Amino acid sequence: MSIIGTIIIGLIVGLVARFLKPGSDTMGWIMTILLGIGGSLLATYGGQALGIYRAGEPAGFIGAVIGAVLLLLIFAKVGSRRD
Repeated sequence: MSIIGTIIIGLIVGLVARFLKPGSDTMGWIMTILLGIGGSLLATYGGQALGIYRAGEPAGFIGAVIGAVLLLLIFAKVGSRRD
C-alpha cells in the first residue's frame, strides 16, 4: 500500500512542482504528473535510504516536491537542447 500512496502523493507533488517551477512549461500536464510521480518516488525512497527521514514524516512530502521540481528542471533543460 505504501507504493500506491507514494504514487498518489506524486500526482499532487507533480501539480505543486509545476506551480512552483519558474518559467514557461511546454510539456503537458500528464508528463508533469509523471515526472512528479518519479520525483516523489526518488525523493521518498532516496531520503529514507539515506536516513534523512522516516516514512510518514512531513519532510517526505517536502523532499518529494523538491525532487519533482528538480526532475522538471532537468527535463526542461534536456528538452531545450533537442530543439
